[in-house]
Amino acid sequence: MRHFQTRLHEEAGTLALGASLAHALEPGLTIYLHGDLGAGKTTLTRAMLHAAGYSGHVKSPTYTLAEPYSVAIGGRMIEVVHFDLYRMGSPEEFLDAGFREHFNAATVCIVEWPEKGAPVLPPPDIEVVLTIAGEGRDVELQALSDKGRQCLDRLNFAPNL
Repeated sequence: MRHFQTRLHEEAGTLALGASLAHALEPGLTIYLHGDLGAGKTTLTRAMLHAAGYSGHVKSPTYTLAEPYSVAIGGRMIEVVHFDLYRMGSPEEFLDAGFREHFNAATVCIVEWPEKGAPVLPPPDIEVVLTIAGEGRDVELQALSDKGRQCLDRLNFAPNL
């Protein structure tokens, strides 16, 4: 599947999608999250991390720009790095911080506000667009690589309509 679109009703829908995505992840994926402030990017990431077994507090890395987490995916421990580039002043900050080294075959990288890192940010396997729609969210997932398509093929999500 290259494209998936649905309506998420209330926060519970975002949490359910995050949990479903966690079970479809594989090492080496890069996921871009797009959406206005409050659209649910961090909520979706938090749900993915918790569903993958992380039991601690998941905060938005608004000031640190990146937070690493160790989770179990496919029966083995891997690192997921959650980036929030909202406060980044320039793409060079991304390079100067050494963040590019996290984008490799062993790590899952989830990036909020990826446009702030263009053009130095590695390309995504999946782009997620969250749009506020009343009490819920419209969400669109687009696979942009074979690895992204394989992830969406494994996605087992049926929203409550």
